[in-house]
Amino acid sequence: MREEQEVIWTKVLLVGLDTGEEEDFEHSMEELGKLAEAAYKRVVGIITQKMETVNKALYIGSGKVAEVKEFATQMEAEEIIFDNALTPSQMRNLGNELDMPVVDRTGLILDIFALRARTAEAKLQVETARLQYMLPRLMGMRENLSRQGGTGGSMSNKGAGETKLELDRRKIEHRISELKKELSTVVKNRATMRKKREQSRIPQVALVGYTNAGKSTIMNRLVERYGESREKTVLEKDMLFATLDTNVRLIKTEDKSSFFLADTVGFINKLPHGLIKAFQSTLEEVKYADLLLQVVDFSDEHHKQHIDVTQETLKEIGAGDIPQIIVYNKADLCGMDDIPKVSGNKIYMAAGCECGLEELIRMINNFTHADWIEETFLIPFDKGNLVSFFMEHSIVLEEEYLENGVKLRVSCHICDADKYGGYRLGASPEQ
Repeated sequence: MREEQEVIWTKVLLVGLDTGEEEDFEHSMEELGKLAEAAYKRVVGIITQKMETVNKALYIGSGKVAEVKEFATQMEAEEIIFDNALTPSQMRNLGNELDMPVVDRTGLILDIFALRARTAEAKLQVETARLQYMLPRLMGMRENLSRQGGTGGSMSNKGAGETKLELDRRKIEHRISELKKELSTVVKNRATMRKKREQSRIPQVALVGYTNAGKSTIMNRLVERYGESREKTVLEKDMLFATLDTNVRLIKTEDKSSFFLADTVGFINKLPHGLIKAFQSTLEEVKYADLLLQVVDFSDEHHKQHIDVTQETLKEIGAGDIPQIIVYNKADLCGMDDIPKVSGNKIYMAAGCECGLEELIRMINNFTHADWIEETFLIPFDKGNLVSFFMEHSIVLEEEYLENGVKLRVSCHICDADKYGGYRLGASPEQ
C-alpha cells in the first residue's frame, strides 16, 4: 500500500442521476464518495439530477452537462465520476462535451482493484477485467476516429484513427488471451491446494460480506489467538476494498479442533459483472467452503441492504446454498450493552475489541464438527501410517503406547470412524 504522504490526490466531481429506480439514491452517492476516496480522489463537489429516464446520448440532460462543466471549472476538478455504468457512446459524448476525463462507477472500482492487487493472481485478474472493460469503449470510438483519415470519401482506405483502433483492439484481445492462459495455470494451482485441504477433512470456512464490514479484522483476531502461524495477519484498514487478495489460514482452537479460514474480496452494490467473472478462481474459495461467515457492519444504517447485496452476489457465484453464520460485527458502536449475543445462526459481536471471538469459534465448531464423533482405536505398531493419518486428519484427545499397539482416543469424521472401524478398541482385528 502506498504511504499517504506519497499519494497525489486527484480532484473529482461526482455526478448522479436519480430515476427513482434506486432503492436509496443518496446512499449510493455517499458510497461513490467513499469509493473515490479509496482511489485517492478528493471530492470537490456533487451534482445530481432527477429524470424519469436516462439520456441515451449523455446519460444526464444536456442542460445539466453544461452545469457540470461550469461547476467543474470553478472547483478546478480534474475528473468527473458518474455513479453508474456508462455506455461507450455516453462516455465518448460526455468526454467531448466536458473536455476532461470521464469515469463511471465500474471504471472507478476497477481503479481501486488495480491499486489493491498484491498477488500475481489478483494482478492478472484485475488486468483481465480492465482490458475487457476497455475493449468495447475502444470500439465505440471507431466512428469518431475513422473521420480523422481518408480522402475524397474513398471507402477503400481506412482512416488513420480506425486503423490505430483496430491495432489497439487486436493488441488488447491478444493480451486478454495471454492473461487467460496465465490465469488457467493459477487456477490449477489453487485447485490443487484446495483439493489437498479437502482431503485433509479439515473444514473450510470463508469470510464473506460487504466491503469494510470487518472481515479482515475478524481474520486477524482469530489468527492472533488461534492461528498456526500467528504472525500471518492480513491488512486491515477503515477503507472500502482495503484488501483484495484472498488469504487462507489454519485456525487451531484450544480444544484442538481446527478449520481453514479464508478472507475474500468484499462485495459492493453494482459490483461489475466483469470483476466477478475475472475473480472466479479467487471466489471459488467461497464456492467450495463448508461454511460461510457473512460479516455485517451492524453499525451501518444500510446493513440490511448490504446483506441483500451479499446474498445476491453469493447466488451469482454459485454459493447461495452454503450454510451461513451471520456475524453482526461492530455491534458495540450501536449502543448494544449485552454483547456478545448469540441467537440461532446469528451472533452480535465486536471483533475490534475482541468481544465475541470465543462464542464465534464455538458456533463454527458446532457446525463444522457436527458430523465428527469420538472414538478410541488400538492401532498395531506395523500400521504406523494409520497413526500418522489420525494425527493429521483428526483431533487427538489421548495417546498411549501399549504392548500391542498405539491407543488413540480421537475426535474424527464419522466417515473415517467407519472406514477404520476394525481398529476400534475391542473390535475384531481387520485382517
